[in-house]
Amino acid sequence: MSRPSCAAALVVLCLVATACSGEQGGNLVAGLPGGPTGPVEVGVVRLESRPVPRSAELTGRVVAFATAEVRPQVDGLVRRIAFREGSDVEAGDILYELDDTRFRAAHASAAASLRKAEAATAGAQATFDRTEKLASSSAVSAQTLDDARSTLLQAKAEEEAARADLRTARINLDNTVIRAPIGGVVGVSAVSVGALITENQTDAMVTIRQVDPIHVDLVDSSANLLRIRDESAAGRLGRPSDDADTVTLTLENGRDYDRKGKLSLAEMVVSRTTGTFLLRATFDNPDRTLIPGMFVRASVDLGSIPDAFLVPQRAVSRNEAGEAMVYLASADDKAERRKVETGGAVGNDWIVTGGVANGDRLIVDGFQKISEGSGIRPVESTVDAAGIVAQRLQDVAEPAKDAAR
Repeated sequence: MSRPSCAAALVVLCLVATACSGEQGGNLVAGLPGGPTGPVEVGVVRLESRPVPRSAELTGRVVAFATAEVRPQVDGLVRRIAFREGSDVEAGDILYELDDTRFRAAHASAAASLRKAEAATAGAQATFDRTEKLASSSAVSAQTLDDARSTLLQAKAEEEAARADLRTARINLDNTVIRAPIGGVVGVSAVSVGALITENQTDAMVTIRQVDPIHVDLVDSSANLLRIRDESAAGRLGRPSDDADTVTLTLENGRDYDRKGKLSLAEMVVSRTTGTFLLRATFDNPDRTLIPGMFVRASVDLGSIPDAFLVPQRAVSRNEAGEAMVYLASADDKAERRKVETGGAVGNDWIVTGGVANGDRLIVDGFQKISEGSGIRPVESTVDAAGIVAQRLQDVAEPAKDAAR
């Protein structure tokens, strides 16, 4: 092939490549060099304000409503275990019986000492009464009367001490029968029959946990607490009543717990290390589904925002300052970029509380091809729960009819 023929072939190839690149330029931004010159088709949805429920998604752990670690109050040998491990017990039920031989003997000795002291008191009282009569007729000296009075007071004091010793012996004897301080589920016994236990030992003999109702301890950041208070004070958040059941749980297997709970405590201290504080919710637990130590996720109902917009997350971007921005279709079919205020999320939607109005046409598809002021051709669309955009058939059919004509 001659050199002029080769040059002509190269020119033809360049023209074909240029034409192809022009046909594939749909991803270029309208109004920029090399971009499309006509209006860009974009999907839009019309915004309508509505009351939007506001909730906080928190993590937490299940905690027993009450916990009692049972420890002995006297020394002794375990003679009998009166409960079945893992069963329910009521407050006052017998858990253990200790060998009480030594304590019965101590009680009998204290009772005898009390009787001896009572007899001494009676004798001292009689002596004092006689001495007092004689002293009234000056038959005895005042010193003798004072001695009789002192002896009577000492006898009464010894009687009170003996009575106190008897009460102590009775308490020790009663403590050989160890009873449940609270009702609940009794755990595994740490001692067996014949074991020697000591008074107020470090290790608990058994633990009782009350699990119906039951607590769930949740953790939230102090920043969220301040934001919620500010929104409530500004009237942007309608709070539920204090006695409402506002907490729902999701269990570790992903199943929702079938009962709702209510917040019962907000600890008034923030952790210095994590910047979080404790929220405690209370739930009914008749089926023992919730077990202490179990990890759960909770959704706390914070109320509702009366006039808010749900904007698909795909339609929201961020500028250099981190502010939320959206594209809207103006009345003359131009792309308008606008800053909006967000206040949390619901599913795949942002909760927008400012920057847009009822009837605004939000661009949800095709905004990658436009910029501020670009000419657009809005097509009514819908966005499903998964964030997928679907154009309405009648809007798509119109351009096809026009092309066929």
